[in-house]
Amino acid sequence: MPTHPADQLSRPSPRRAGRLPTVDVVIPCYNYAHFLPACVRSVLDQPGVDVRVLVIDDTSSDNTPEVVAELVAADPRVAGRRHEVNKGHIATYNEGLLEWASADYTVLLSADDLLAPGALARAAEVFERHPRVGMVYGRVVYYSDHDALPKVTTLPLGTSTWAGHDWIERRFRSSRNVISSPEVVVRTSVQQRVGGYRPDLPHAGDLEMWLRIAAVSDIGYVRGRQAAYYRVHAQSMMRTTFSSVFADLEQRRDVFDRVVDEHPELPGAERLRSLAHKAIAKDALWRAVRAHDRDQLDEVPADELAAFALATYPDAEELPEYRALRRRKRLGARLCNRTQVFLAPHAVKRGRLWLSHQLWKWRGQ
Repeated sequence: MPTHPADQLSRPSPRRAGRLPTVDVVIPCYNYAHFLPACVRSVLDQPGVDVRVLVIDDTSSDNTPEVVAELVAADPRVAGRRHEVNKGHIATYNEGLLEWASADYTVLLSADDLLAPGALARAAEVFERHPRVGMVYGRVVYYSDHDALPKVTTLPLGTSTWAGHDWIERRFRSSRNVISSPEVVVRTSVQQRVGGYRPDLPHAGDLEMWLRIAAVSDIGYVRGRQAAYYRVHAQSMMRTTFSSVFADLEQRRDVFDRVVDEHPELPGAERLRSLAHKAIAKDALWRAVRAHDRDQLDEVPADELAAFALATYPDAEELPEYRALRRRKRLGARLCNRTQVFLAPHAVKRGRLWLSHQLWKWRGQ
């Protein structure tokens, strides 16, 4: 019988009676002094775990050094260090995760994000009950103001776990990332085994990391409670440029290719590659379709998206999105936009996406 990758993990040593699970929370900070105290407090207030906060100031030009010094002086669980020269976010992430963290579990938390109350204890419980689980995540809530966090409906508490290769297949089928980042807790031994974030994947590095972890361990999800708050800031709310959309499509394709190339032992590896390529091609074609519906061909080069889809998935012409694009080309973008003749199919697709998002809140998939 083949060995499951998770069976190769070093088993956690039995916990001494009375010892709480330990969690190191790495907080990279660059010019986010204003947000840092609330972020750190959301960690220190976590019940049921022994936490340590590791703040890395990547040569901020604001008053981050003074704020870090105050936080360190106020609580012995907080430690800080400052770079002499700016190293960038990827190098800072990897320094904290691979060189500094040493607890049972590790979290990477942006200085402007927050952990939800009880999130770490809930994740630790999943790890303790399932030794082969290498990563646990939960529901993330998007917000813009620390002082006005959105109200969230609480659902019955529960957990799900998946074999790593099953979780990977779901990601390949959708080609999308279902995780933002602050809601993730990783078993430190697994994080240090798979290594750090890759600087050549700035648009899809998170997705690649989750897949890398799932290739060597099982995955857990905590239902019914929020795990973290992810701040949506002005820059992230700006209109996305076509170049960034295209970079996202290309890097998502590169991520799935890399996972297959580096883990040929995955069940049906080449079938998984084809599933991801098909899903990414469908995404590119639908973007081209919507450019016609909105008469935005000056902003979105639909022909390039169609060419990308064909290069990614040779059978793209057989997809319904390609046929939809062909119908719109016959009518022309101006007429499509004026008449909204294809409004019904778009409404159906939006409805499916909404339903999928609601199910994700419950299932985590």
